[in-house]
Parts: sequence; structure tokens; C-alpha cells
Amino acid sequence: MAKSLSDWLRHIESQHSEQIVLTLDRVNAVRIALCQATSCPVIVIGGTNGKGSVCAMLESVLLSAGYRVGLYTSPHFLRYNERVRINGVPANDEALCNAFESVEGGRDDIPLTYFEFGTLAAWEVFSAASLDVIILEVGLGGRLDAVNIYDPDCAVVTTVDMDHMDFLGSDRQQIGFEKAGIFRSGKPAIFGDVDPPKSLIDYSVQIGADLKLLNRDFGFILQEQQWRYWGWRCKRSGLAHPALRGSVQLKNASIVLAVLDCFANSLPVAMQDVRRGLMAVELPGRFQLVPGRPAIILDVSHNPQAVAILAQNMSNMAFYPETWAVFGIMADKDIAGVIRAIKDRVTRWLVCTLKGNRAADAAKLAKLLREEGITDPIYEFISARDAFNYALSAANENDRILAFGSFLTVAEAMQVLAPAIASRA
Repeated sequence: MAKSLSDWLRHIESQHSEQIVLTLDRVNAVRIALCQATSCPVIVIGGTNGKGSVCAMLESVLLSAGYRVGLYTSPHFLRYNERVRINGVPANDEALCNAFESVEGGRDDIPLTYFEFGTLAAWEVFSAASLDVIILEVGLGGRLDAVNIYDPDCAVVTTVDMDHMDFLGSDRQQIGFEKAGIFRSGKPAIFGDVDPPKSLIDYSVQIGADLKLLNRDFGFILQEQQWRYWGWRCKRSGLAHPALRGSVQLKNASIVLAVLDCFANSLPVAMQDVRRGLMAVELPGRFQLVPGRPAIILDVSHNPQAVAILAQNMSNMAFYPETWAVFGIMADKDIAGVIRAIKDRVTRWLVCTLKGNRAADAAKLAKLLREEGITDPIYEFISARDAFNYALSAANENDRILAFGSFLTVAEAMQVLAPAIASRA
């Protein structure tokens, strides 16, 4: 009997005893068995923060220019299909099931993690779609991430900061080396942060990558109501601000234009397509404001660097008497650093225990909040859904509700909001 998508997802969850295994031997062996090969340009996007925004903007601009685009991202919010997009549309169940079946046939007895299985399946979907360009988002790190079995024609590292230290290392030098593992000899390697780790630069020199650095080879200049991009190849002026909210998005947009500079001959994009693509881009869960009252912010930020940007964006909003924060996060994160980055913007804390054995429980979060000097009452919940529902019932219409700390936190808030978002829009 043919498996449904939910059947396949249950099946691939059980194939390996570990959720995360950073090695390429097994997944690359299956890639070879499946005879997966590149037939169009491949762009790989990695980095601690900002890679989702860069992927979304790059996809939107290329679609505006008329190209057929495949995009693989993770994790998803409500449906697995969100991870694999063809021309801006999530892959349908049939395409994913066929891809999973192909991978199952090719893996023989090789155990694959959930992400490895999904990465191979995404490539199967793309291979059947006659694409002009494929964009792959790194899941974790870079050097040993499953996405790295595919050779990119251009690789991007958006930022390097402290996250996933159990897997990537205890400082920016070690993490930078892991992120730089997606670079390739002789191919463009774009770094989008103002402070590149020496390890990243050294690695790019060692392998002979064509490294392009923010503020050295490309960058942006803020102008009144507009902005200007400058790069090693061209300048683009009179650009409207991206539809994605937050000042950091200009930096992310300049990374996108640097990528386009690398493909000026093979994937030319006109100025009108850049403008249209940046203005049309959408990306759920990144400083997403849900229309209506009380104000609702959904943000997946889960490390101090990202949460500091969230706090800055919140400070630029109007005054709200109370800010109710629904906070759930994984236990392996720098939770104290996250709290310190945003505690001045929150007046009511609703901490919750997320699903899975990696999550920090509500009691631990409450304890850490008190250790960081939070003296206001802290509410504890067994799920993000319960915490978010409580916030909706308790907040005044002039207040603000924030759900942050993890994709899982935002996903449960989205599930609660699903009926309301349609009516609010």
C-alpha cells in the first residue's frame, strides 16, 4: 500500500537513533547511489542568523526575473511541505512521497537522519522540476551538514555567532571554520558580517575560494526613503526597502545583490526585478507582525545575536503598556544571554516547555529569569499553545504579545492564530 506523507515522515523519523549526526559519509553514499547530479546553478546559504531572510529574498528576486527556482529550507512551521518549494510554492504531497520512495530505494540499509533523508528527497523533487537555479539552506553548521554533499556555484555565510556550541565549537573561530566548510575552490564565497573570523578567511585562502567580504567588496548606503547597493561589479541605486521588517534586512538584501553579481552572466536580473522581488518577499516568523489588536510579534530568534536584533526592532515600535513574552527555547542555547538581550523590552514573562527532549522546561526558564533579576510574576505553562492562549486572554488591546525563542514556540502560536490571521488580514 502506498504511504501517505504522514506515513513517510513517521518512517524517516525512525531511521536513525540520533536527531543530529554531523558526518557526510552515509548521506553522500546514498547521493551517489541515486546518481544525483547538478544540472543548474546551486547556491548554498549558511550562517548563524539571517540565512532564512537571504534565502527568501533571493528566491523572490529570481522569481521576479522569471527564473524557475527551487528552495530547500528548514525547519517548517505547520507542514513539512514548507521545506521544499518550487517557484515559490510548497511541493505537493505526491512529489514528496515519490521523492521519499526514491531515497528509500537508494539507501539500502544505510541509516539516515530525518534531515539527511529530507535533503536527499528535496534534491529528487528539484531534479524532476527542470529548474534554472537551486537554493539550499544549511541546517546546522556547514562543513558536515547534509546540504554540503552538493557542490555550490556560490556559497554564502551570513553571520558567525555563538550557537549550537555542542556541535560546532566553543568560540567564533571554531564556529567560523565549520561555517566556511561550504566554500569551494575557485567559486564565489560571500561573507555578510563586519567581523569575519580569522579561521573563515584562512580557510577560504587555503582552498582558493573567491572570498567577497561585506564593507570591503560590497555593501550598502542608507538614503532617505531608499538605499543604494555597491559591489565589486556594479552599483544599484534607488532601491526600496525590503518587505521584511528590521534594519538588519538591508544588510541581508546587500548579500542577495552580491550573490546576483556572481551570476551576472548566467542569471542576469534587471533593476525592476530586484525592486519588485525585495518588495514582494514574505518570510513567516521573522519579526512577523500579525495585524490587529493587541499587537502580536512572531520571531524565531533563539540566540543572543538574533534576540538583540529583535529587541532593537521592538524598541522602534510604538509605546505599549505591557509586553507579554511567550518564551520557549532549547536547553542547549545560551538562555541567559538571550534573556539579557531582551529583558528590558518585556514586562510579563510566560515561559513554556516545548516538545522534545532537547527543550528547556518551564521551571528552568523561570529560574534563569529570576537569576537575571526578573522580579515580576513569571507564569509557567506546559506548552507554548497554553501560554499563547493565556496571553491572548489576559492582554489588553493596547498591549503587545511576543512569541519567540524557537521555531516550535512560533509554530504553536501560529496554530492558535491560524483562524484569526485570515480574519485579521
